[in-house]
Amino acid sequence: MKLLALLAFIDWNTDPEIFSLGPFTVRWYGLLFALGFFVGQFIMARIYRLEGKPEADLEKLMLYMIVSTVVGARLGHCLFYQPDYYLAHPIDILKVWEGGLASHGATIGILLGLWLYARKRPDQPYLWLLDRIVIVVALGGCFIRLGNLMNSEIIGTPTQLPWAFIFHRVDQVPRHPAQLYEAISCLLLFVGLYYTYHQSKEKTPPGRLFGLFVWVLFSLRIFYEFFKENQVPFEDNMPLNMGQILSIPLVIIGLWIYIQSFRNKTSVT
Repeated sequence: MKLLALLAFIDWNTDPEIFSLGPFTVRWYGLLFALGFFVGQFIMARIYRLEGKPEADLEKLMLYMIVSTVVGARLGHCLFYQPDYYLAHPIDILKVWEGGLASHGATIGILLGLWLYARKRPDQPYLWLLDRIVIVVALGGCFIRLGNLMNSEIIGTPTQLPWAFIFHRVDQVPRHPAQLYEAISCLLLFVGLYYTYHQSKEKTPPGRLFGLFVWVLFSLRIFYEFFKENQVPFEDNMPLNMGQILSIPLVIIGLWIYIQSFRNKTSVT
């Protein structure tokens, strides 16, 4: 029986690197990260055309998105998960290539970056922009979690379920493919948001998509954390880990904005 169970597991020993040319290395994570922005720009261009917004603004919008995502995600990891180390070694915060990005930090970074972008463009109000950008952020989240899977990182807790992954670059223990759970959830969330948007397009009530995205995504984050190994040792003695604690206020805010959107019958223009 144990042998049959073992045969049901999925062996995962994928090389994180696609190829190398001298000192230059292309990794799956970097490729998928970039692909998320590329596809996101394509989708946002379609939305801008549908609603008569200037497509010339998209390059600046993507620049704000890229910078705010990377800076926010990096600072989030350093300050939420390893503040003692990074406050003592601040120069290491710049070493993004060593790994360490946090989705909660990326969320804060994106919110700030889009606020800076929108305040100079009255034809693209902040909440209008958030309602549309979350569509592509959901898809980007799918790509990023697939990148984590290719890196054999953010692994799940041990399990004997037949779809468990054995991450050979980590250990020989069958584990929940937590990255895949989140990737599939983000993909489904993207489909749901995109479908919902197309039902009303420019008449989408302010906050409807943004509130739904934040509420659902971080509710799932709280749930999936129960199937993931803690990222840092100090979380081992906590009833909820840092990812779950940071998700709770976002769930509340997202749900409140979603409920309020039903009082907003028309979009902000």
